[in-house]
Amino acid sequence: MKQNNMLAMILAGGRGSRLHELTNKVAKPAVFYGGKYRIIDFPLSNCANSGIDVVGVLTQYESVLLNSYVAAGRRWGLDAKESGVYVLPPREKADANLDVYRGTADAISQNIDFIDSYSPEYLLILSGDHIYKMNYAKMLAYHQECNADATIAVIEVPLREASRFGIMNADETNRIYEFEEKPEKPKSNLASMGIYIFNWKALRKLLVEDIKNPDSHHDFGKDIIPTMLGEGKRLFAYKFKGYWKDVGTIDSLWEANMDLLGKNNELDLNDLTWKIYTEDTATLPHYIGPDAEISRAFINQGCIIEGEVKNSVLFTGATVAANAKVIDSVLMPDAEVEEGAVVTRALVAGGVKIGKNAVVGSADSEHIELVSKRVKGVE
Repeated sequence: MKQNNMLAMILAGGRGSRLHELTNKVAKPAVFYGGKYRIIDFPLSNCANSGIDVVGVLTQYESVLLNSYVAAGRRWGLDAKESGVYVLPPREKADANLDVYRGTADAISQNIDFIDSYSPEYLLILSGDHIYKMNYAKMLAYHQECNADATIAVIEVPLREASRFGIMNADETNRIYEFEEKPEKPKSNLASMGIYIFNWKALRKLLVEDIKNPDSHHDFGKDIIPTMLGEGKRLFAYKFKGYWKDVGTIDSLWEANMDLLGKNNELDLNDLTWKIYTEDTATLPHYIGPDAEISRAFINQGCIIEGEVKNSVLFTGATVAANAKVIDSVLMPDAEVEEGAVVTRALVAGGVKIGKNAVVGSADSEHIELVSKRVKGVE
């Protein structure tokens, strides 16, 4: 069912600095995941599957590739008449040298005219750098059932980890009475997923007031939500059940890829009822050599495997030569492991070559090794 009364805005401007070299020239939402996808594919596919046909994608840092990628709305079926994906970079100068959004609320404020042009009743605001599948139409139905002014998607996390998140404290009806940003002593384990539904007219009024406030951070978590709670507005927590991953670090990006190999894989990228759409790459099928050994692996098209691959994810065009070993690792597009090389607990960036007989990573390492430059071989 089309959700023509709800427009979506995806906040896709994060710098992604904790992903190090992976985001030196590419925005975090454009980083590869799961053999052939980009992170931005997930919120865009969720929008398409939920019947939302107008999506604004707010970009800023290293956005050239991301802008061109999301502009092709046909990938997600969002190119029909009166629908589409729109790239919305910052329009105002936040300082003398850099055009940026000053905060999450400012990103929406700078695009009020775009939103008004569609006259939506509801505004859905999403983070563009999380991996999950969610039916936003069901969240909207819950928002309407609660007669809410705002609904915030939350996921239950272990209480010992709650201090890492923005925490929503809610009563037995799920009505939110308090928001705490990364509290030292959390009162609940309801972590905000950065997914909001607002009644647009009410939010618009708050945003206009926020623009004029010199003391504001222009942020939903720090300003807009606390203001709404202070005014006694009806805010409700929408409890999400399912897979959700914030892939903000090399370790978490590696973990998210490894999760695809589990027997009880919650994300299930093969689910035809909720497809995750992506770029269709023209390449040959993968090739498995006669002496190759493969166990518990996720191998995409164009890969050439002649060595050993164990508990690993290989992206389009990755190659593993004879007598080479790839164990507990992720090889991004066109990564190459030459003859006799051993790669263990590592994430190899796209196009990087691991030379002959080289050894990368360790089974005993605490953190995943990011390989972003060519590793010379050992003769």
